[in-house]
Amino acid sequence: MEWVVKIGQLLLSLSILVFLHEWGHYITARIFKVRVEKFYLFFDFLFPFPNLAKFSLFKFKRGDTEWGIGWFPLGGYVKIAGMIDESADKEAMKLPPKPDEFRTKKAWQRLIIILGGIIVNLILGVLIFWMVLFIWGETYIPLKKVQLAVTDSTLIKSGFKTGDKVVEYESFSDLTGAVIFDDVRNVKVERDGQIIELTLQEEIIKSIIRNPKQSFFEPRVPFIIEKIPLKSENFTTLLPGDKLVQFDTVKIEYLDQFKVAAPNYKGKVVNGKVERKGAIVDVPLKINDEGMIGVELLSDPRELNKRGLLPIEVKRYGLFAALPAGFNKAVETIVKYVKQFKLIFRPSTGAYKQVGGFGGMAKMFPSTWDWESFWLLTGTLSLVLAFMNFLPIPMLDGGYMMFILWEMIRGKPPGEKFMTIANNVGFIIVMGLLLYANGNDIFKAIFGG
Repeated sequence: MEWVVKIGQLLLSLSILVFLHEWGHYITARIFKVRVEKFYLFFDFLFPFPNLAKFSLFKFKRGDTEWGIGWFPLGGYVKIAGMIDESADKEAMKLPPKPDEFRTKKAWQRLIIILGGIIVNLILGVLIFWMVLFIWGETYIPLKKVQLAVTDSTLIKSGFKTGDKVVEYESFSDLTGAVIFDDVRNVKVERDGQIIELTLQEEIIKSIIRNPKQSFFEPRVPFIIEKIPLKSENFTTLLPGDKLVQFDTVKIEYLDQFKVAAPNYKGKVVNGKVERKGAIVDVPLKINDEGMIGVELLSDPRELNKRGLLPIEVKRYGLFAALPAGFNKAVETIVKYVKQFKLIFRPSTGAYKQVGGFGGMAKMFPSTWDWESFWLLTGTLSLVLAFMNFLPIPMLDGGYMMFILWEMIRGKPPGEKFMTIANNVGFIIVMGLLLYANGNDIFKAIFGG
């Protein structure tokens, strides 16, 4: 059921983004009186093969444009007259040019049509962040008010200790971003009333990227059970809401204390004590071979905050104040994504192994429908889509932009032979990236990671 919710959110998000991206091309084409023959959400053929399995789920014609929904749920396209696009209708290009075709328009007009989708995605990202900040504000855990839970060996080698408080950064995402993207190695913490500076080990970036599901910098929180899966070794003995307070002879106040103790009891059954409805209850705990008891823990900061177990702060914005804040957030998101993209080309970080496709994107969405998370992720994906389409790769908007700029500088378009070779190369690059990213998802689904 969780995957159904995740996939549903992903499909809705991508449908919104693709529709508006293609609408950017459509509206700019219509401004310059260019005929648009088709506007499709999803493909009405087996992408990227334009002549295979051609049919649509729904379509109607209004004016010169056929509007429809394709059967292949990946992307979408507008078929602009006089332009080679995803439909690869080369026969139409052999006919004499007409005044309402893309190829007859001035270079600067064609450039704006090509950039229309990117521009819409950039504006959409800012608008979404604006509305999210206005409606929900910006929620974060203040680093200066919480103790760190330090269980990772890389952090321990760097001198971090459980109970440290980071004093330089406002939130956990700020700290993690500084370490991964800005190569920050020195971090100041408060320990026993004193400020000390610690130097992170070089392998910290590789460790964080290799284990994206693990929070390396996380606050100390109690061990409170939210859900016990049917397959759990302790399904019959534990209940949702139980708070673990003792594990064998170890007193448990925080989750990190369990993480330290549990690996010593792999495959064993130990005596435990949980707080249940105000009473202390003895329970046998079966420890699996991974040093866990097979439960899902309460981790939602808002719920922990309601119970007085974790401080959170919310920055509130008025309607007008939220606009510049949303713009700044959009800029920060693009900058971080560019830095993240650069890590892929640093083999030592192992970031290339974490490149994901549609499965990876689905995992980013929460397992329960949450509109704030949905819109934040949609805003982020909108900016990512703009950046990726801006790359100067033939078949992408950035590739078409590059050829038009070439024409504007040299006074004539690239030769037909060159364009054919470039488009073939672009096709190989784009398909290679798609296959690699989604292949990574499949590999991780089968072998873990």
